[in-house]
Formats: sequence, structure tokens, C-alpha cells
Amino acid sequence: MKSEKAQNKILQLLKKEGAKTAVELGKTLDITSMGARQHLERMEKEGLVSSEEVSKGVGRPKKLWQLTEKSQSHFPDRHDQLTVDMLISIKNVFGEQGLDELIEHRSKETARQYHEALDSHKDLEGKIKALAKVRSREGYMADYEATDIGFIFYENHCPICSAAKACQGFCQSELEVFAELFEGIARVERLEHILQGARRCAYSIILIS
Repeated sequence: MKSEKAQNKILQLLKKEGAKTAVELGKTLDITSMGARQHLERMEKEGLVSSEEVSKGVGRPKKLWQLTEKSQSHFPDRHDQLTVDMLISIKNVFGEQGLDELIEHRSKETARQYHEALDSHKDLEGKIKALAKVRSREGYMADYEATDIGFIFYENHCPICSAAKACQGFCQSELEVFAELFEGIARVERLEHILQGARRCAYSIILIS
């Protein structure tokens, strides 16, 4: 496996699944653990990954590899510093109300587009699968899994992170859009939040009995 291709796959795996050992990465990539370790050491020199020794019970500590802040530049970001500057300008010129109106307009348009993708599906999983597809297309690297009472919806990347840091109303509006999409069917709650230091955003979507 070519070095660049292998490193891109490692970045994607660590982004989606969190910290892993070289052995785990090697198995997934179908290469030796030594080969995976060599890629990781090169990536560490580039500042893309870091490692830590973790002890779990008896036996030797395991070295877990995780992404660094620098690695985020390898993932899509739809809002750069220009967008952040524009948000600040909107707030300065039109005040908080103007910014709130902008966010509300964006939320309504987003909800409309998502309804077009979801409403043809009658069951909850079909709707969630459609939402994951739409959000992944937008750069959120979305996925989901079933639980005993519903589903957990994951977003492993935030392509609007810069804008969300400058104006957290975007995050609140997205949660409200999700809640509106499943209104009367399921209850949506945020479990993990990137802006609060989590590796990803996660939502519980609990079926209403």
C-alpha cells in the first residue's frame, strides 16, 4: 500500500473510530503491525498523530495513536476565516438580532432540504440512514448504530467548526433541526459535542412509544 494512501486511510479510521493501536490499524488496513507503525511514526514526525501508553489490567501497556489538532486540516472545512469574519461583521452591523435571523433562515432552508431526503422513508431507521447520507455528503462523516430503544447518530467531523466556535447558535439550530425532522416519531438529544472537547458529536434518537 502506497504511503500516502495508507496515511489517508489511517487518518480516516482515527477520525471515525478514535484512538487505536498499530496492531488494530494493521488488521483493518490488511498490513502488518510493523508496517502500520512505520506509517504512524512518519505521521507523528509530521505532527498529524500522537501516541500515549495506556495500561489495562495485566500485561504490557498498549500504545494508542490519536489525531492531533494539525490533522484537522486534512478534513473538509466549509467555513474558513473569511466566513468567521463575515459572521462577526454581521453581528457588529446588524446586532444579535440580525445574526439570529441569519441562523433562523439557514435552519429553515436546511430543514426543507432534509425533509426532501427523509420524508419518503416511513420507518425511523430509513430516515436516519437518509440523514447520515446527506450529512456525510456535506462533510460530517455521519454514521449511526441501533440501540435497544432507538439509535445513536454520530458525526465524526464538523465542517463548520470555525463558524460554530464563533457563533454557537449554529450548533443549537442544528439540534433543533434534528428534533423537528423526527417530531412525533422520536426524541433527539445531544450526547457528545465537539465544541465541548469531545472527539465527535453524537445524538441519541429515541423512538417514542
